[in-house]
Amino acid sequence: MKRFLIPLVIFGLVVAVLAAGLRHDPRRLPSALIGKTAPGFDLPRLDAANQTMSSDAMRGRVWILNVWASWCEACRDEHSVLMDFAASGAVPVYGLNYRDEREPALQWLATAGNPYVTSFFDRDGRTGIDYGVYGVPETFVIDRAGVVRYRQAGPLTRASIDRVILPLVGKLQKENARD
Repeated sequence: MKRFLIPLVIFGLVVAVLAAGLRHDPRRLPSALIGKTAPGFDLPRLDAANQTMSSDAMRGRVWILNVWASWCEACRDEHSVLMDFAASGAVPVYGLNYRDEREPALQWLATAGNPYVTSFFDRDGRTGIDYGVYGVPETFVIDRAGVVRYRQAGPLTRASIDRVILPLVGKLQKENARD
């Protein structure tokens, strides 16, 4: 009897662990960067390969970094929301074109619209890896000191912008006005 009981107990434990794992939302992956200085970068602009731009250029203001790619279906899903958000002018939105080819990325922006102040070209994905990107799209809110204050894995939604990002950006901008 005992020889049947041990495998049954082990099976029960495995099922319990798997069930616990299924309850976690994969979009709520923790980011080790929250509260820490965002990784610095000096990357070519997507639209001008001979021009580079540094993350230091954004110091002193609150900004959004949206990681995207032309091959990403979820990026296409979020694009209209991102276009509306960027058009609101609430905060500058920069893009990080991740592990993509320049021509398809430029073609996608020309066709669908370009919500970005500028988009950086991260062909090999090293900057994305520095940011801990699990997959695209991902969005980061960065404060004027260059500290990552929020990360959203997965597509932006109107609800996530209204409930989380805009209140946070407003708070960070008010903090900026006091300094």
